[in-house]
Amino acid sequence: MASKGDLANQLLGLARNDLASARALAQAELVSDTSVGFHAQQAVEKAFKAILASREIDFPFTHNVTLLMQLCEDAGFELPDDLSDADRLTPYAAALRYGMGDPGSVAEDDALGWAALAVDWASTEIYPSADQP
Repeated sequence: MASKGDLANQLLGLARNDLASARALAQAELVSDTSVGFHAQQAVEKAFKAILASREIDFPFTHNVTLLMQLCEDAGFELPDDLSDADRLTPYAAALRYGMGDPGSVAEDDALGWAALAVDWASTEIYPSADQP
């Protein structure tokens, strides 16, 4: 079984991969905003879970960014102000992937910005010094 530190590293690596995927898909003409939003949501979700795992805090199997943000705050983490609306990505995790619901008005730039900020913030929280894997 993987240690909590290993889980944090795995989740952070997956978050970075989803961020890279979202950025790449944003450049593709034939890819929908929903696909970009999905990978941006996944990057945010996994970044928050990585932070929680790094401090050995249990978290549920969920795509709910609002819940994960609350768990981070309850654990004493101070989320960057610019992530306050990142919970708007939650519908991209499942409902919009299956054509259920309306994506609303999340601009692609906002989605990518939240994903990048969440991954950077998680990296800094997990590895306060410059030695990141």
